[in-house]
Amino acid sequence: MIPRLNVRTHTPHDPLAEALGRPVSPNEGLTEHTVVAHWPGLDDYTLDDEQKIWTSVQWAEHLEDPYLEHPFAASPDDDRRAILHLDVRLHPEDRQLTGPEWAEVAHRLARAAGIEVPGKEHGCRWIAVQAQSRRLDLIANVIHLDGAWHAPPADILRRLSDEARRIEQDLRLFRVLVGPSSRPAVPAAPTASAQLASVLTQLADEQSGPLAAVRGLVEHSAHRLARQPGAAGTSTAHHLELIARRIHAIQQDLDTTAAHLNQPRIAPAPPTTRRTNPRSQQEKRLFAPR
Repeated sequence: MIPRLNVRTHTPHDPLAEALGRPVSPNEGLTEHTVVAHWPGLDDYTLDDEQKIWTSVQWAEHLEDPYLEHPFAASPDDDRRAILHLDVRLHPEDRQLTGPEWAEVAHRLARAAGIEVPGKEHGCRWIAVQAQSRRLDLIANVIHLDGAWHAPPADILRRLSDEARRIEQDLRLFRVLVGPSSRPAVPAAPTASAQLASVLTQLADEQSGPLAAVRGLVEHSAHRLARQPGAAGTSTAHHLELIARRIHAIQQDLDTTAAHLNQPRIAPAPPTTRRTNPRSQQEKRLFAPR
């Protein structure tokens, strides 16, 4: 699972259309199976008996409302591009997620990005759209309800990547690898298998292994290229994402090999001793031809 942070825009229409895979429409209603999560304050803006199925145009206008309510809100450098859009895609070998699982992923990524702050009453408006297979899009307006401009954290990419890895482990998308603090130490043994298993275990370590560092650098480069204008940057970013996934697959293969090397070998059973009958041996000697 690799999150991607897109360039901020002035309106939510293009990000929402990209999330849906089709243009926004005033006639198409989006159910809870498509908009799988949203900011907690939305319930205060709707009546209990109000229709909860909004069209894609209504969702776009809902995200755009803070512009109208706070026409002078801007970033410290007078940037009015307040629509933040990030998406996350499952690895091809991951299992399909259920609706509640997609909702959990959305809320966790929103908190990691600083969009949703537990206990904060005047936060950002955001929605999570799961309209395309194995993909989730989170779209937010960084203008708070009180007019304050929300500046995403400088290390937002690292936070999103770290949270995505924790989600992978918690939802069992990949085989869980034990962290360095609780990983059982490889017992010292004067065998080449045990020594090789120790080396492979260190290489496959998800937290502090060298391949984990390489994978993190590749993912970070992919995120930066994805934010560059032009199709060439997007294509290269996608290629780097595929490289990061292959590195992760190598980590898994190394961990599996290390576990195989650590398995105790079963000693071969001793050969069975054939018992002979002394009487039959004596009879053979008596009747043997001379």
